[in-house]
Amino acid sequence: MRVIAFLKNWMLPISMAVGVLAYFVYVNIPMLDGTHALVNRVVSYVQPALLFCMLFVSFCRVRMRELKPRAWMLKMLAIQALSYVLMGAAIILLPELPGRVVVESAMICMICPTATAAAVVTTRLHGNASAVVSYTCLINLAVSLLVPAVVSFLHESPLPGMDFETSFLLILGKVFPLLIMPLVSAWLVRHLFPSFHAFILRQPNLAFNLWAVSLSLAIAVTVKVIVHSHEGVGTIIGIAVASLVCCLLQFVFGRLIGRKHGEAVAGTQSLGQKNTVFAIWMGYTFMNPVTALAGGFYSVWHNLVNSWQLWRERKLSTMNSQQ
Repeated sequence: MRVIAFLKNWMLPISMAVGVLAYFVYVNIPMLDGTHALVNRVVSYVQPALLFCMLFVSFCRVRMRELKPRAWMLKMLAIQALSYVLMGAAIILLPELPGRVVVESAMICMICPTATAAAVVTTRLHGNASAVVSYTCLINLAVSLLVPAVVSFLHESPLPGMDFETSFLLILGKVFPLLIMPLVSAWLVRHLFPSFHAFILRQPNLAFNLWAVSLSLAIAVTVKVIVHSHEGVGTIIGIAVASLVCCLLQFVFGRLIGRKHGEAVAGTQSLGQKNTVFAIWMGYTFMNPVTALAGGFYSVWHNLVNSWQLWRERKLSTMNSQQ
């Protein structure tokens, strides 16, 4: 029982450690060298499937009428949009700006949409998951419009001739299956298969456990991105620091804004917890490919913050139960 309790309480850091260990063990087994391409392909399907299931389970617990914009969400949208646009303007006006790659990395960290797993963590922290889902929808729509608009001026896309429409459709194609389809599926299950819906609701840890598996895969992919980077140490450190600063700032601003409106947990997770898989893809597709490292580093930082938050929540719950 103690082992089960330990695994449950420390699921996030354990999942992160498993992801790191699994990557290095796998790449150092010579007989598996010929399977790398196949495994990469399998992971490319398994990871979004896990995210879909995780978000579907979360949406099963949220009613459609609860999905509505709140006033505080506009403030957070403004933080993400303005920071992204201002940094983009600096690069456009100063194309030879020193540390340009680091600035582009910070841009990705600031505009990156909320993680699909944010609602799961919010639930574990006893926050308003429906508010996080609402913000996730809003920021994904904003990203679909804003990123192509700014990138069209940066001329950094690795795909020559990519116009606004192409960029928009690319992002929409990346976002739609993992955001809208789980929502529609959950709504259909709620109304057409109430017994199955009730079964989902009786599994309180299902979404969290799916996230643990998804997190291990995400960390393994992150390690791969970092290991295979050919950039200098100084650039990698700069990207790591930039992503850390962006992570901490967004968690802090999210909490400050959310607390002011009585949604401290929802605000914190909405602004701080990012869809780092999307960030890595956005770096490869629209920016200098090395900026994909920003998403990888951010994945480490925000999961460390989440681990600390969950530990603090358990500690406070234990103290309250003893009083």
